[in-house]
Amino acid sequence: MVQIEPLEVSLEAGNQADSALLDDDGRPRRTGTFWTASAHIITAVIGSGVLSLPWATAQLGWVAGPAVMVVFGGVTYFTATLQAECYRTGDEETGARNYTYIGAVRAILGGANAKLCGIIQYANLVGTAIGYTIAASISMQAIKRAGCFHANGHNVPCHISSTPYMLIFGAFEIVFSQIPDFHEIWWLSIVAAVMSFTYSGVGLGLGIAQTVADGGFRGTIAGVTNVTATQQALGNIAFAFAFSNVYTEIQDTIKAPPPSEAKVMKQASLLSIVATSVFYALCGWMGYAAFGNAAPDNLLTGFGFFEPFWLVDAANVAIAVHLIGAYQVYCQPVFAFVERKASRRWPDSGFVNSELRVGPFAISAFRLAWRSVFVCFTTVVAMALPFFGVIVGLLGAISFWPLTVYLPTEMYIAQRGVRRGSALWIGLRALAVAGFIVSAAATTGAVANFVGDFMKFRPFSG
Repeated sequence: MVQIEPLEVSLEAGNQADSALLDDDGRPRRTGTFWTASAHIITAVIGSGVLSLPWATAQLGWVAGPAVMVVFGGVTYFTATLQAECYRTGDEETGARNYTYIGAVRAILGGANAKLCGIIQYANLVGTAIGYTIAASISMQAIKRAGCFHANGHNVPCHISSTPYMLIFGAFEIVFSQIPDFHEIWWLSIVAAVMSFTYSGVGLGLGIAQTVADGGFRGTIAGVTNVTATQQALGNIAFAFAFSNVYTEIQDTIKAPPPSEAKVMKQASLLSIVATSVFYALCGWMGYAAFGNAAPDNLLTGFGFFEPFWLVDAANVAIAVHLIGAYQVYCQPVFAFVERKASRRWPDSGFVNSELRVGPFAISAFRLAWRSVFVCFTTVVAMALPFFGVIVGLLGAISFWPLTVYLPTEMYIAQRGVRRGSALWIGLRALAVAGFIVSAAATTGAVANFVGDFMKFRPFSG
């Protein structure tokens, strides 16, 4: 029988350093801090999914909508603290490092769990790249449409193809994908984090202004009351909070203890999730208050707001800039995995290992070819299936249970030797079961909506 090596993701590739600049594991000395980790997390968490939260709230109503958002935020933070404990096997300051999520799962759980993690993590990372390509193109397309509406009136169709904008976004990503690893994109994460707060703030401000103009809150207690849409809404909210698939890789950028990487990562997680949860709540709830059950699936590109068109344009520019950085955060693990395998397979190949350094970029023939092919692939798939809301819901639904709930709780139980039958053991098992039920329901709704949209849409006609 052929042994298939479990998939592994790493954010480090091609780094060279002399012995004076190495950490205790022989790798280049890590320099990440609380602030850089927070920036990476915010870039990963606050994405275009925030703009679908008014729609998601509309499907759930004023009672369930806020409650579900609070629960998802709380669960995400709790399981993130469990995952942080698993960066090192054994002692949190001197134990062996697990550089990647799949590495931690393999070391602590092994076997089928490692394969499950690898398959779902990779599918989620690639799917997120496709979703971000769609979202960025929609935002760029919306800038052009906003000018058309402003000049010709709000009732004019102003149909504009999203395909050219996907190609533009793809061109940017080919350039930025030549940044070799996670350590070199810290500045891009900071820019992206600032942009995320910018467009979220604009959406919030416009929602408040619309609510004041209407003289009160719209919406109902129960929301739209469509079962399939409610299930997809759960997936959208799950996607909005998801970042476990790059969490361990972010933790691997933090400098060596003291304090321990787990302690720094927990603090960064708390700040990031509290900050993003506040923004999510305000954007989601005020967007619902402004539009009620008619909230669009994308607050700034679904044209709930037409004026002031320049402000909507500025917000959409911020979305596109943010997604350029967020795309890199999610794709660097995939890039590094393939390049590390290639380097091990052909250690003496100049095509694979020779680099030309230009600022933050490190260009090699193999990296240029492979990463360009990957970006082209995600761009072509995005052009074929430009269903932003449905893609968001599907990704969140499929990955929420295994990556955010099941694997972190299982690793923590094994890592800390939680006694079977104890209150903590029962609580963690109950959380895993509840997460599975929610994820299954959300996946059902997302798949149904995807099939429905696919049947009505002609590929590459966007």
